[in-house]
Order: sequence, then structure tokens, then C-alpha cells
Amino acid sequence: MLTGEQYLASLDDGRATYFEGERVHDLPGHPLLGPAARTVAGGYDWLATQAVDGRSPLATVPANPEELRHMVDVVHHAGMMAHVTYTSIMTLATAGGRIADTAPQYLEPINACIEHAHASDVRITQCITDAKGDRSRPPLKQDDPDAYVHVVDRQRDGVVVRGAKLHITGASLGHELLTIPTKAMKAGEEDYAIAALIPVNSPGVKIINTTYATRHHDVRDFPISGNGAAPEGFVVLDDVFVPNERILLDGEVALAAVFAHSLGLWERLGGLSGMADGADLLVGFAQLIAEANGLGGEAHIKEKISEMIIHATVIRACLEAALSNAESGPLGAAFPNELYTNAGKYTGAANYHLMVRHLHDIAGGAILTAPSIADLEHPETGPLIRKYMGTREGVDGEYRTRLFHAIRDLTADAYGGWQAVTNIQAGGGLYAQRIVTRKHYDLDAAKQHALAAAGLT
Repeated sequence: MLTGEQYLASLDDGRATYFEGERVHDLPGHPLLGPAARTVAGGYDWLATQAVDGRSPLATVPANPEELRHMVDVVHHAGMMAHVTYTSIMTLATAGGRIADTAPQYLEPINACIEHAHASDVRITQCITDAKGDRSRPPLKQDDPDAYVHVVDRQRDGVVVRGAKLHITGASLGHELLTIPTKAMKAGEEDYAIAALIPVNSPGVKIINTTYATRHHDVRDFPISGNGAAPEGFVVLDDVFVPNERILLDGEVALAAVFAHSLGLWERLGGLSGMADGADLLVGFAQLIAEANGLGGEAHIKEKISEMIIHATVIRACLEAALSNAESGPLGAAFPNELYTNAGKYTGAANYHLMVRHLHDIAGGAILTAPSIADLEHPETGPLIRKYMGTREGVDGEYRTRLFHAIRDLTADAYGGWQAVTNIQAGGGLYAQRIVTRKHYDLDAAKQHALAAAGLT
């Protein structure tokens, strides 16, 4: 296993990563990207304390619902890069099992990539969403053929790929890019049915970063996002050579969607786990600020918080159902129930904005206008803020001000905007969850139940 310091040193490998018009040569030392790298390093050190026989917990393939629940907790605690790495590994294992009969030639490279991830303790990010160009057109009808990642040259020992993958969280912080088709492909689109594991520092890989990391000089005003923000990568594959042993699918259009569907399952499970904790956090802030405002007993406030509690409970119940009803899948692995995973992820995403609206309505405008922590410390303004931001004995102005800062940071600032969008888009948009939920719901049984109730059987 790598230590945190070894991980930070591994980032100095010649990778081409950019931020706001400049190439970044020292990721750990960068003022905005560096804290995220150090957060990943902390995750490495924490995972070392959870090692089993000297191997990272990320090398564990759950065999039953209990082991799956444990791994969800471990990955959640270890941080974003551990999550995307474990999701990548389980995506490979799931896809490998699903194509074992139809394309057995890919089992060896898939298993080799999984073992490489375990043995080298690397971090992997999933690259699935293409630039797509005109969304109404398939790959072959785009004005620019590079709108979807595709093979542009075939050589004896590998292929050359070109295109871009968008919205890749932590791409610059990992070691490998699991690049897979974004959707099903059709006959004639063989060059677009390409999946591969590509090192981040491969010639031709360029990663352009954005981040919600705070630009404020005093991160105390950002108690949630100020402790490390994962950058988003715009990954360009500019004629990147991929050796044969790193190719996981090449030309089998009928199997192009298998990788995307496998990733969707594990990505949505992680999203559902995060949503369950996030919903409880919204409830906690709503109750705390209602009490601090002196409105905890008001009927309309209690009604909103009750609705938030029900939302949080339903999300948690879907997570528990997805884990408790885990099914035995490829390679003997336990994988989450797809019906409950997708229904829970959809419910959490579709109702998130309403829960945030309730929180904002309960809290009030000071979410945006509460003075800074530095103002609290100023000898002239501090006492005034404490006086006028306080509400009653036991609720002083500093406590209430800090609550407002946390709520703003979580829901109404740069990180809050990131949360609002990723709750919907991460793991596929709402439509994707509706499709999978309908696919796995027993509609025939529901129809038979209705016919019986109507006396029509």
C-alpha cells in the first residue's frame, strides 16, 4: 500500500494538467488543487489503518450483503478518490462477468487491470461522458467525428484514440483513466466501441481543471468546502496510444453499453450513500437554525422539517433495501439491488431542490448576509455582531453566525451549486434512473395484482 506521502510524490510523473490558463507542475503545492491532493493523501493513510493482510480494503470484492454494506462505509469514509477507484474496480469486475460468454478474450486484460489496481494501490477515475457535439445526432453523423472518443489508428501493438471526456471528478488526482463508451453503439460505430485503462501521464492526455474550492483567504467562512474540494477534469485524449494489454473492448458494438450500465450501478450506489448522509445533514441544519431563530415550535416550521425527515428516511430506506437485497453477480461478487438503488437515487435527486428550499425558508436571509468570522474577531464589530445576531439566552451571535456560514457553504455558494447539479447528473441524469427502475420493477406482477383486485383474472 502507498503512504500518503508516496501518493503525493507519485503525482510528479509528467502529467499534463491545467488550471485557469496555466499548466500545473506541482499539484500538491497548488493553492487550490493542493488541498484536494492532500485530502486524498489523508485517505491513503486512513486506509492503511484498515489494511487486511497488508492489502488495501479497496482490494476487497464483497461476497454478501454484509460485506457490501461494510465496503460502502469504508469507501465513504476514505473519500472521493477511494470511492471512484472502488467504483472503477467493481465496474471492471461486473462488466467482465457480463461479457465473459460473448467476449472472453477481454477477461485476461480486465483481470490484469484489476490486479494492477490492487497491487499498485493506484487511484482510478471513470471517463464516460463524451463531448457529444449535437445531442440529437449519433456519433457517425456529427460534424466533428471527435465528438465521441474513438479509434483513429490501429497498429500491431495497440490503437490510437482521440476525443474528450467531461465531468471527470478528480481526474488530475488519479493515476489511471478508465475510459469507456458513454452509451450503446450501433453497427458502423465500431471505432466508438472502445474501452481502455489509460495512464494519466500518457502522451496526449491533457486535463483541464475547474473547482468549487473557496478562493477566500479565510476558509473559516467555508466550514464544509474549505477542508478540501475535488477538482473536475475536462479530459482530452489527443491521439493517445493504448497498448493491446490495456484494451478492454474494441469494436463489439453490442457490448458497448455493458460498461456504462455496470458503472451506473456502482456510481449510483455511491451517490445514494452520499445522499442518505446529505439528507440527514439538511435535517440537522434545519432543526438547529429553527431553534436558534426561536421558531422551532412553529407549526409551519415543524411541517417543513417533518417533510425533510420523511425524505431523509426514504433515502436511507432505499439504501438499506439496496444493500439488504444484494444479489450474487459476476465473479461471485455481491452487487446492490438495481431497483432500490435507482429508485433511491432518483428520489434523492428529484427532491433535493425542495429540501434545500425548505432549509432556506426556515433559516432566512442571513444565510447570505451573515458577517464573516474575521468580523466577529474585530474588537469594534465583534461585540456588535454577537449582540445583534444573538436571539436569546443560550443562543449567542457567534453560534448563530457560524450556523449560517455552514448552511450557505453547503447549499448556497460554489459548493452548494456543485451539489445541486451533481445530485441530478452524477451517475446519469434522472431519465437514466427512470429507465433502469422500470426495467427492474416487476410490472407484470403489478398488473396481475390489479386484475385480481378488479375481479378480472
